[in-house]
Amino acid sequence: MIALRIIYVLNIIVAGQIAISAMFNPTKAAVTTFGSAYPPTEVIRLVGCLWLGITILSILGLWKPIIFSPVLLLQLVYKGSWLLVVALPAIRNDEPFPTGMAIFFVIWVLVLPFLIPWSVWLK
Repeated sequence: MIALRIIYVLNIIVAGQIAISAMFNPTKAAVTTFGSAYPPTEVIRLVGCLWLGITILSILGLWKPIIFSPVLLLQLVYKGSWLLVVALPAIRNDEPFPTGMAIFFVIWVLVLPFLIPWSVWLK
């Protein structure tokens, strides 16, 4: 439970800050979060809304870690998919992509499978 709560706190801090930036200042987020790899469009606001959802679910997860743990599976799926579909091809084709985000996503994708309560879900 402590590890889940730590992940939720990290989600609240990181996703929360990025969500606010992306939703209310996509021009700044395009530079700071996305490393100027993408133009500041409404898609950045949409991603900010996703991260706000993750933040809110993570806040709730502090009180009910197991019940809200599916948010971690969502993160594993979308971050892993983004790495395979966006970051990896960008690296192979020498195209710009948000390097900092990719590094963070790699760490998250490597850690989350060990923290997701699979045994509880698969009973």
